[in-house]
Amino acid sequence: MSRTYKQYINGSWTAGESTETFESENPATHETLGTFHRGTEADVEAAVAAADEAFEEWRSYSRIDRAEYLWDVYHELRDRHEELGEIVTRECGKEISEGKADVTEAWHMVEWAAGDARHPNGDVVPSEVAAKDAYMRRKPRGVTACITPWNFPVAIPFWHMAVTLVEGNTVVWKPAEQTPWCGQIIAEMMVDAGIPDGVFNLVQGYGDAGAALVDDDRVRTVLFTGSAEVGHEIQQQVSADPHKRAACEMGGKNAVVITENADLDIAVHAAVMSSFKTTGQRCVSSERLIVHTNVYDEFKSRFVELAESVAVGDPLDEETFMGPLIEPEHLDKVTSYNELARDEDVNVLVDRTELDASEIPDGHEDGNWVGPFVYEADPDDDLRCTSEEVFGPHVALLEYDGDIERAVEIQNDTEYGLAGSIISEDYRELNYYRDHTELGLAYANLPCIGAEVQLPFGGVKKSGNGYPSAREVIEAVTDRTAWTMNNSKEIEMAQGLSADITTSE
Repeated sequence: MSRTYKQYINGSWTAGESTETFESENPATHETLGTFHRGTEADVEAAVAAADEAFEEWRSYSRIDRAEYLWDVYHELRDRHEELGEIVTRECGKEISEGKADVTEAWHMVEWAAGDARHPNGDVVPSEVAAKDAYMRRKPRGVTACITPWNFPVAIPFWHMAVTLVEGNTVVWKPAEQTPWCGQIIAEMMVDAGIPDGVFNLVQGYGDAGAALVDDDRVRTVLFTGSAEVGHEIQQQVSADPHKRAACEMGGKNAVVITENADLDIAVHAAVMSSFKTTGQRCVSSERLIVHTNVYDEFKSRFVELAESVAVGDPLDEETFMGPLIEPEHLDKVTSYNELARDEDVNVLVDRTELDASEIPDGHEDGNWVGPFVYEADPDDDLRCTSEEVFGPHVALLEYDGDIERAVEIQNDTEYGLAGSIISEDYRELNYYRDHTELGLAYANLPCIGAEVQLPFGGVKKSGNGYPSAREVIEAVTDRTAWTMNNSKEIEMAQGLSADITTSE
């Protein structure tokens, strides 16, 4: 734990150009987990140069040969499941089953990406002209910047990087500054797998390193998962360069719709999971519960009872449901939004902003602790607390009267469009919700959290412009060429276009 970790650039561990370091802290105890060299613009430049130099040789490998390197990573993730799950929990604070699930999700993604290398690639497209063959080919774009968040410090990096590498691109990765230890371990796995020098590079650090990475002309694709504020800056920057592409997955003001036809056992269970899992620190966490008036009182009573008693504590304890927030600055943000809700005169139902001392485990007094905050508000009121993303266990109950169209109207009344869920036993309501919500991720009779790696993951509106994950990331990191070949000795055109050449004679 007393080690000072280096960055990995062009096949070597290096301190980089600066002597400045930063520390990783356990959010439950503020224990120092490691010290890390902070990357500079010069370090980013060196990493991009290495990735650019390695690209041509890497792309010359077959997809299957590139994937072979990742199988070693896959096996290491599985073999070290328990150990790495605990590290995730210690560094980002989510309870231990979630820490382990983070690692499982990572190996699922590596398995999918590496396995896809042996599946058909591209599309054969029928031509109007019998003598022509037409098909689509994909080509890697080149150097890819991967900028990943702290709340899924093992899974999301592999969502970005596994497919990117198999498709023939090289990578410069900047993990979140809150979880550099997880970044270090992933880099060690890549090194152990023998990935050629320059193909994978790790730069640790803060936003200035990420900005330098986005700005570099040699970076062809930016994959970003994180806040809307940063993601929109990246989109704006990249849009000015015709050679670049960005796929950004950002936040949301997500909702669970509970109709009058809901099974309330499922509804309450799904709402608690959606609102409080990972202490509300998922981009898909629900901060709005849109509940029909006919079931509102019963749902409210049951949901409030659980919110008042849900277990907050040591994330390494298997009996804990909610761990700490990631850092003191985020605790201040969540606390300020709870205060804002009071100032906006909502009806507060549960206020565990400051936990009782008996709830905080011994030796964890310095942790970033907060409990659920639940209130009810009018869905038609223009309130900041019901429209701005908090990224914590801050939840509004919004009562509605009317049909599914009214519920979806409230659901869509937000700048965001990431995730949502509907709880109903009426298939017509389910189908209307599916077809009319402005969402990238939608669930029925489930929490609005959870991701399977074979499905796209991303949002619309303010929540994103692409899917830097799973199967859809292939679209971001490759270019498609439509290839048409004539097998005849004559030229015949589609659409009846004449191929005759006439002259003045």
